[in-house]
Amino acid sequence: MQAGCWLLLVLCATAQAQTRAWLDRQDISDTDTVTLTIESDAAGAPDYAPLRADFDLSAQTSSRQVQWSNGGASTRNLFAVVLAPRRTGTLQIPSLQVGSQRTAPLQLQVAAGAGAGASAAVPGNAAVFMETEVDDATPYVQQSVGVVVRLFYVAQLVSGELVLDTPDGASMQRVGEDRSLVREVNGRRYNLVERRFLLIPERSGPLQVPAAQFNGRAAGGFFDDMFGGDGRLRASAPARTLQVQPQPASAPQPWLPLHDLRLRYTAAPDSGRAGEAATVVVEAVAVGATRAQFPELPSLDVGPDAQVFAEPAQYDETFNGGTPQLKLTRRYSIVPRGPGTLRVPGPRMAWWDVQAGEARVTALPDLTLAVAAGGAGGSAPAPLPVDTRSALPGQAPAASNALPLAALPAPTRPWGWIAAACFALLWLLTLAWGWRRRRHDGRRAPAPVGVAAAPVAPVSRAELRRAMESQGLDEIIALLAAMGRVQGLEGVIARLADPVQREALLAMQQARWSGQGGDVAAARQALRRAFHDGPHWQPATVAENNGLAPLYPSGP
Repeated sequence: MQAGCWLLLVLCATAQAQTRAWLDRQDISDTDTVTLTIESDAAGAPDYAPLRADFDLSAQTSSRQVQWSNGGASTRNLFAVVLAPRRTGTLQIPSLQVGSQRTAPLQLQVAAGAGAGASAAVPGNAAVFMETEVDDATPYVQQSVGVVVRLFYVAQLVSGELVLDTPDGASMQRVGEDRSLVREVNGRRYNLVERRFLLIPERSGPLQVPAAQFNGRAAGGFFDDMFGGDGRLRASAPARTLQVQPQPASAPQPWLPLHDLRLRYTAAPDSGRAGEAATVVVEAVAVGATRAQFPELPSLDVGPDAQVFAEPAQYDETFNGGTPQLKLTRRYSIVPRGPGTLRVPGPRMAWWDVQAGEARVTALPDLTLAVAAGGAGGSAPAPLPVDTRSALPGQAPAASNALPLAALPAPTRPWGWIAAACFALLWLLTLAWGWRRRRHDGRRAPAPVGVAAAPVAPVSRAELRRAMESQGLDEIIALLAAMGRVQGLEGVIARLADPVQREALLAMQQARWSGQGGDVAAARQALRRAFHDGPHWQPATVAENNGLAPLYPSGP
């Protein structure tokens, strides 16, 4: 058993002890910059000399992180450098030396003329202008579309507001934090703010993304003071029209439209022991998906020869340029029942390639484990029965500590009777203690009538608006129930005072089960309008405390 634990620890340490590098974007213009990040547990800083052939380097930073795992500490070093390309085309990020380890090579696509293209519709002396970029102009229904709004300005801003309204027939939410950059357009240096949104079309056909609007004020200068200027700045980006395609009849189900899907093992053992857990870790990288859209990774079906316990998945949502990207990691513990050869089928996921317009399947190869006998030299004992009553969705059921009655051996020594007598005595003492405690509590003064229950965490209107923009009806009802301190849809309907809000909820519930995309979109729009300023509740009736003694006071 100890040898197996040490083997697992060595495998985990080997999986973590690696040096990797990545770019925050894979496609940029020749006037833009990109950040290269390197993570390593090796001693020493990276050698950036091979980068200087194609890039200008700036803003080099480093940090150190210490993590505790399995009773030991591990140190990770993070290095970052900003790269400015010297030419266009496909540039290679060569393998870099970090101590005794090396990073994997990377590629960067550098396009020409991005700055000139952005300035074509801009006056030569514009103090502020905007542009809107979508990562797919012909998306499918329910496909995640990245929308990036860019604000270019010269003067220092004192205040400002950037607004992009949600289009009809789609849901949209802001994701991440704003990015601040510097870009040169037509020989003029601009400050740049990028704001990202996630757009999900709900029906096919033309979809117009409204024009983004900016209203702000710049810091006053010499000429503003002399001629009475107020420093106001206004700009708008042109509206964009998307052609949304319907879901193809040949698409695999569940419907999963993506730009790319990659699967890999980050931990894949080839041996194990009966009765001991072998860990398999699967990583999925989905380009063009969010956590809410991506289904669970399939479980590992090993048949009756072993048990599999899957831990909850870990998610990491980022943006690759203007496209959302999701990384999902899930850990499986496989417990073989006996020695021999155990075959673990590799996970498979069907998805739709939105760029090629084809159905695809991404799969991992099968694993074969050579299972040795357990520590006692024989086959492993049968695992404990599984209690599925308290298992949460997406989690492995917890093993019950209670053995079946038939599995308990009959006592052959008097020690069993002595232990039973001790347990009976402890049980009687517990009953006596509980009786005295209830008697003591009964002498306490009763709580005043009308005292409110313990407060729960409040739900803000902003959270409710975000839920109505992007989440499902179940999540919206859960938030409303928490705000009204009721249970379920029926309780929310009974508690609402506004008939328009009640009808909007019922219409959304009916459209949800009708299966018609247009009805769902219209019902969601009506729901957002009805709850624009929050729910309107009926006044709660709470009994008042009149100060009178209770009619039947408790006994002494």
